[in-house]
Amino acid sequence: MHLLKWLYPGMKFKRWMLLFSIGVMLLSLGVALIFNYKVIDFIEEELFRFIYLWQGSYNYTFTTLAGVAVFAFGIVLMLIATRYIIRSVIMVLLPEGSGRLVDLIYEKRRLGKGPSIVVVGGGHGLSVLLRGIKRATSNVSAVVTVADDGGSSGRLREDFGMIPPGDLRNCLVALADTEPLMEKLFQYRFKGESELAGHSFGNLFIAAMAEVTGDVERALRESSKVLAVRGEVLPASKEYVRLDAIMADGTVVEGESHIPEVKKRIRRVRLFPPHVKPVQAALDALENADAIVLGPGSLYTSIMPNLLVDGVADAIRRSKALKIYICNVMTQPGETDGYTASMHAKAIIDHGGKGIIDFMLVNSAPISKEMKAYYAKEGAAPVVVDETAINALGIGFVKADIINQKEVIRHDPDKLCKNVMKMVDGLRPSGNGKYFMRGRHGI
Repeated sequence: MHLLKWLYPGMKFKRWMLLFSIGVMLLSLGVALIFNYKVIDFIEEELFRFIYLWQGSYNYTFTTLAGVAVFAFGIVLMLIATRYIIRSVIMVLLPEGSGRLVDLIYEKRRLGKGPSIVVVGGGHGLSVLLRGIKRATSNVSAVVTVADDGGSSGRLREDFGMIPPGDLRNCLVALADTEPLMEKLFQYRFKGESELAGHSFGNLFIAAMAEVTGDVERALRESSKVLAVRGEVLPASKEYVRLDAIMADGTVVEGESHIPEVKKRIRRVRLFPPHVKPVQAALDALENADAIVLGPGSLYTSIMPNLLVDGVADAIRRSKALKIYICNVMTQPGETDGYTASMHAKAIIDHGGKGIIDFMLVNSAPISKEMKAYYAKEGAAPVVVDETAINALGIGFVKADIINQKEVIRHDPDKLCKNVMKMVDGLRPSGNGKYFMRGRHGI
C-alpha cells in the first residue's frame, strides 16, 4: 500500500519513473543495435520453434502475448528494484521506514501548493491560529510583535538588549513539524529559585542563537531548522521598543505589561521611539501575500504594536491580499472593557488606516451560562457582534463557530483554519476594490 502512495497526484514521482522506463527501453534498443539484432532474432526464433512444436503451426497471437508478458514482467522488476533502492536510502535517513517518508513528501507537496498567508499579531492567540493554518498551507509567515516586556521575555530583553523572544518562540513551536519531546523542551520553564527560574528553554535557546549568529532574524531561521518549521517566523522589527498607551483621561502608561493594570479606557497606543525600522522580509511577505490575517489576540498589546512599526500598516493597505481580522470572543479586562466587535475594528482602523481590514471573522457559537459567569468574575464578557456598525465602517464580516469552551473559552485552531481558508478560497474581488462571497451574511 505504501508503494502505491508514490503514485499519488502531486508526488512528482511518476514522471521520473517514466523517464527511468524510457531509459531502460533505450538501453535495450542500444544492446540490440550493438549485436545487430542477433539477440532478438535468436529469442524470436526459439519462441517460434517452441510454438511450432507445441501447436504444429505458427501463431502470432502467442508472440504478442509473450511480448506483453515480458513487458509486464520488466515493469514489475523495475518497480521492485526502485522500491528497494528507495528503501535502502530511507533506512539510513529515516529509520521509521518508507511509509513515513512517502506521507511526509505527499504532505509537503500538498501544503506547498497552498495560498500564501501572513498572520500578524502576538500572544497566545497567534500561536493558536498558526497551529491550524499550518495544516492547510506551508506558505505561511508570522509577523510577530516585539513590544512584550514581561516575564522571561522582559528579563532577557533587559539583560541582553534584544527583542523579546517569547511570542517568537510560541510561533516557532506552533508551526513546528517535530517530535513532541522537542516541543516540550522548547516550552519547558525552569523552576526553583535560581537565576534561571521562570525562563523557558526556548527563550534561552533563541537568545543564545542570536548571540552566536549576531542577528535575531538569522537566529529564527536557524531555530526553524531545528524545529522543522512550516513557514517562517519574523519579528515586525529588530529594534528595542516600548509600547505606551494614552488613556482616555490623558494619562500615559509606559510598558506593555502595565497597560491592562491601570483599568482605564485606552484612547491610543504608540511606540517609543516613535519611528522603528521594520524587518524587510516582513514587508516582502505582506506585499506578496494572498491573505493577511490580523489576530486573534490582545487588541492593543498584541496586534497594534505591529501596525505602529514604520511601513507595516502601509504595506498591509497597499497589498492586494484579502485582509481579515479575527475578532476576540471575550472582552479583555483593562484593555477592551465594554468593546463591541465594531469597536475592535475601529481601533485597528484608527491606528492602521482605512483599508487595513476587508472582513472580520466573528464568533457565532453561543457562550454557555457557566462560562459567562466564570468570565464575569474576571470582569470579561462576550464581545457583542454589532453587524450594522461593522458594515458602517466599510468592512464585511463572516460569522462562524470558531471556539471551544471545555475549560475556558479559546479559539479552536481547526475551526479557525477551516473558516479562514473558506474565506481565502471563497471571497473574490468584485472589481471595485470590494470582495464578495455568495451565500454568506454580513458581506
